[in-house]
Amino acid sequence: MGKLIDVKSTPIQETIETLLQDKTTGKNIIWASNCYAEEGFGFRDVDSIGVMAIVGICSINLQSRSEKVLKEQNARAKAKAEVFTPAWMCNKMLNSMEKERLGLEGAFNTENADNTWTANPNKIPFTCPYNWQTYVSANSLEITCGEGPFVVSRYDAASGELINPLINRIGILDRKLRVVNENTTTNEEWLKWALQAYQSTYGYEYQGDNLLIARMNLLLTFVDYYKERIARSQIRCCSMRLPKRLENQPSPYHEGPQGRK
Repeated sequence: MGKLIDVKSTPIQETIETLLQDKTTGKNIIWASNCYAEEGFGFRDVDSIGVMAIVGICSINLQSRSEKVLKEQNARAKAKAEVFTPAWMCNKMLNSMEKERLGLEGAFNTENADNTWTANPNKIPFTCPYNWQTYVSANSLEITCGEGPFVVSRYDAASGELINPLINRIGILDRKLRVVNENTTTNEEWLKWALQAYQSTYGYEYQGDNLLIARMNLLLTFVDYYKERIARSQIRCCSMRLPKRLENQPSPYHEGPQGRK
């Protein structure tokens, strides 16, 4: 699944043992699916997922739902009731939640008639007593989370289409991390609240491959937002030393109100 997740990337290579941990048993998570049983011993539904099965020389091709053949998708839907929600529907449901929570219509984006959305380029407003810290710290849970499309939206879980730039992402953590970006001034403060966002956001999933992919998506989402934060910090530092004639030039990292098409 190199298009969506590069399991050979440094973040995954360095954390794969942690990503595979089952916090309850102290062992690795199990496959809980026979999708890969034809690979032989160690790939049955009751077998734990080994590190080498994911990042080794003879590792399997770990597949997201959108990359699985239709026959396999239907089999998992029948056996495990696995049905992935498209990104536009996730966005619609989360927007409804945000409207009730923040009392604002289109706080993060505006939904379009063709199931796309247009991101709000302005800072998300908060009114007392519900401040941005309360928002970031609010507990959220996605049950039967699959690959985590309600939590993070690196790609549309139904179609496999990547969602960029970051302002167009719509997951619970994407929204929290956007708020953190908009309200913190130092990298240390950003890290503190980014971790708080993760510590207050949960997902539950049974099938091992889905769970592992969801964990990878959460990790890579953190990397995406951290890189953006560092890049913008560097832009700000450089702008302090720019001649006045250049101060008002647009930043290459500026992201306007681009709609997702």
